[in-house]
Amino acid sequence: MEHALPHPGQSGPDRHHPWRTIAVVIAGVATLELLILVIVGVALVAKPMAHRAITRAAKAPAVTKPAPEPMLPLLPRRLVSVTILNGNGVAGAAAAEASRVRARGYKVGKVGNAPRGGFGASVVMYRAGRIREGRRLARDLGISIVSPLDGLRKTDLHGAKLAVVLGG
Repeated sequence: MEHALPHPGQSGPDRHHPWRTIAVVIAGVATLELLILVIVGVALVAKPMAHRAITRAAKAPAVTKPAPEPMLPLLPRRLVSVTILNGNGVAGAAAAEASRVRARGYKVGKVGNAPRGGFGASVVMYRAGRIREGRRLARDLGISIVSPLDGLRKTDLHGAKLAVVLGG
């Protein structure tokens, strides 16, 4: 059997190289197969990982709890000093509240204006470890908000254990 090899300088339909076309088609098919394998692999790996992440997120607490405050013994009212601050801008409101606080047996420290005004509601603020005294004072005065010192410094209390900031 005789085969004729084309001459390198020859032109025409014999110049066409079918193996190059075949190689490009095979490379395209292989790339498509690889892409499909990657998608399937990611789907198989991602689903269990997502399930595990959701399970861990559900088990983990949403917010870390702050360290518990030290519980100091509950002081009698006569030993609890209270600073009264006017945060609503009404003249004489702090003095009137100071009279109500004294009538309930508390010692009244400083009576004056809050460092900043515009409080929407009255608040009882307490020093660290004095939450029970703060709750008792709030209950005595009919104030619903009790919080640790927020926006006030210990120096603003002038030695008092609690502060009442009057709001609107």
